[in-house]
Amino acid sequence: MSRIGKMPIQIPAGIEVKQDGQFITVKSKDAQLSMNVHPDMTVNVEGNTITVTRSSDAKEQRALHGLTRSLVNNMVVGLSTGFSKTLEVNGVGYKANKQEKTLVLNLGYSHPIEFVEPDGITIEVPAPNKIIVKGADKQLVGETAAKIRKFRTPDAYKGKGIKYSTEVLRIKEGKTGAKK
Repeated sequence: MSRIGKMPIQIPAGIEVKQDGQFITVKSKDAQLSMNVHPDMTVNVEGNTITVTRSSDAKEQRALHGLTRSLVNNMVVGLSTGFSKTLEVNGVGYKANKQEKTLVLNLGYSHPIEFVEPDGITIEVPAPNKIIVKGADKQLVGETAAKIRKFRTPDAYKGKGIKYSTEVLRIKEGKTGAKK
């Protein structure tokens, strides 16, 4: 039995879970997330707990068991507390700015880069070198943060670019470091 898959999911107050066959919908007062569950997985909503069971002990079903439970749990957690990723902008003259629903990045190119925040995502810029991506959908938050990071990935020699706040860069020494 999957250690992750067999754990029940507690539904917090203010979150409503509806099941229509293999289609699960999780609602809060602000947003709604839904997903189609694999036919081999059974999702039971009883009171304020959700349990996920599998039809057999085959390898594919064992793999899907933990995955399905994690996806449903991410929907519940996303609507109750939300997910966020923090990005740091490093480099001389590199800065981020927010104009309404558009993130404007000056990253050393000849033009500023404008990134419109997708539906369901909020982008905050508390400082010119810090970007916070927030939202209820964990996948969409990570995907948006990755798109922003891709505009200028961190340089291996100087560390200039956009990196995750938890990311540790290993700066290379360069040509002069080899001569002695």
